[in-house]
Amino acid sequence: MQERFRNDILTNYNNRTILERWDALALPDGWLVAGCLFQTVWNLQAGRTPEADIKDYDLFYFDGGDLSEEGERSVQARVDEVLLDLGVPIEVSNQARVHTWYKSYFGHTYQQLDNARSGIDRFLISATCVGINPNSIYAPNGLQMLYDGILTSNSLTSHIELFDAKAASYRSRWPWLHVMRTVNAPECSN
Repeated sequence: MQERFRNDILTNYNNRTILERWDALALPDGWLVAGCLFQTVWNLQAGRTPEADIKDYDLFYFDGGDLSEEGERSVQARVDEVLLDLGVPIEVSNQARVHTWYKSYFGHTYQQLDNARSGIDRFLISATCVGINPNSIYAPNGLQMLYDGILTSNSLTSHIELFDAKAASYRSRWPWLHVMRTVNAPECSN
């Protein structure tokens, strides 16, 4: 299933181009993550263009030596320069510093992480815990729930109000997705 996933997400021109320019991004422990991946899969399943309704492209990296907002902005500027011609929003996030701002933004505490994959582990919906770089696919919950369109709360970030909002947003674009609150989602592993 990983080969299918890789092939599917590469049908999205922006995903493919980001991965082709990976070395120029110079992201320590870097990953292309989240919506640009699973939404590409859902778009293909719905018979839509791969890029349809994808609002941004998220990149995670991990730099424990620089937890400053300025450092993250500098990395964002470098990424913006490399990918400017794509004309899509690219958001870069240092997973080493998420714990410093998460509570003020989302209203919940967030533990300090040890690597970028730990940030992927904590997406609100278990099926969406996915990341890719040129050498690896990271899907701690597997890919079956993603392809089956099953949305379950992630036990590592079980903030039900945030989950409900995210699931509703996804279902507004892909109505065939199924919200399953009673299913125990598998725990993400680090």
